[in-house]
Amino acid sequence: MSFTHRDASQDEAVWLEALDHTPDLSVALPGTPDRLLVLAAHPDDETLGAGGLIASLAAKGTSVDVIVATAGEGSHPDSVTHTPGQLAEIREQELRTAVAALDPGARVRLLGLPDGGLAGSRDALFQALRETAEAGAGTLWIAAPWRGDGHTDHDTAGEVAAEFARSARIPLLEYPIWLWHWGTPEDLPPALHVYPLGDDAAGAKRAAMAAHSSQVNPLSSQPGDEVLLGPEVLAHFERPFEAFLLTVPRSARGVFEELYERSADPWNFEVSFYESRKRALTLAMLPRERFARVFEPGCSIGVLTEELARRSDTVTAMDISARALRLAEQRLGPESGVELLEGSIPENWPDGAFDLVVISEIGYFLTPEQLTETVQRAAGSLGSDGALLLCHWRHPNEGWPLTGDSVHDAFLRSSGLERLSAHVEEDFRIDVLVPSPAESVARREGLL
Repeated sequence: MSFTHRDASQDEAVWLEALDHTPDLSVALPGTPDRLLVLAAHPDDETLGAGGLIASLAAKGTSVDVIVATAGEGSHPDSVTHTPGQLAEIREQELRTAVAALDPGARVRLLGLPDGGLAGSRDALFQALRETAEAGAGTLWIAAPWRGDGHTDHDTAGEVAAEFARSARIPLLEYPIWLWHWGTPEDLPPALHVYPLGDDAAGAKRAAMAAHSSQVNPLSSQPGDEVLLGPEVLAHFERPFEAFLLTVPRSARGVFEELYERSADPWNFEVSFYESRKRALTLAMLPRERFARVFEPGCSIGVLTEELARRSDTVTAMDISARALRLAEQRLGPESGVELLEGSIPENWPDGAFDLVVISEIGYFLTPEQLTETVQRAAGSLGSDGALLLCHWRHPNEGWPLTGDSVHDAFLRSSGLERLSAHVEEDFRIDVLVPSPAESVARREGLL
């Protein structure tokens, strides 16, 4: 894509006609998030592309974080009156004034990455997104430049945001900036949605746009200081709505149903030596020979469930996939003493106390918020003589926000339980946690 701000901009009337029947964002993504993270490549992107969204959601109580990758010091490369350093200072102040007009409580983080060189700073950008996301709690949306905007910094910021949103499993709203300048209606991406702005949000956005004076007015009358965002460009951002490409992560239920439709044993539980060895280690680490009431969420097709049933009076086994439960039912039979439930944790955690809870290979499919609640539900459901066994893969799981180690660490840090035993190797780890004071098997049997 090759264009400059000096090129003739597409007539706004053409865009208004083309966008007339674009679906409403609130229908595809209902509700209000607890948090909004807005990524901008340069100061003013946050206002032009998502200023109305920031103001609207902030007015509803959403907490807003704005990350700006560069200081925009390269906006006037031919200026004879301002150095890049001076421009960086001016644009940072404009940014803070603009964001305050949209949401006085918003937090602003300026990364200071090279203007025009974001392609070489992907890791730093991703890390900033992760740090900001992990610093708060609650539902989160991320808004970022569109990956196809045609400006190298915008495209890079959008690509990194998309990667992060995919790994964190959060909704991504991509806002075009330069598309409205160089594009035609034929260039409109199919996932586009509009977000109508109320009068207050539209007014806040106008004030924020005006705050970016170095971009909407000439720096001076000297050559090289010409206005970058003239009236014909600004018209694209004075609409009573904003436009976003929406990407919503697939539900965990949909992901797993598709897995089981493709294979009756997607993890090769029945034939893999790795799986049978891990299962044997899991069973060997149970601190008692027999249990009264066991809960196993994420039971899959019931291979481990079958083993647990041999050492238990009753087992409550749960899975999010209806097909997995049908396969488990075929394996276990009606006399197994296993109650099969369709559901997920922590939302559908069963009532009552258990003397064994087995959370195996499912913790990293939770969101951080779900994991926090799961830790509390698991600890709270254990009887005084109960045990919690954790077993998880230690390598990355593409498309999911957590790792096996982070899951175990969360339980060790926040459950209030003591670690009775642990097994750690390159591929997986097993931890057994119990209420304090932890008592070894030998002590239980009177050998010490």
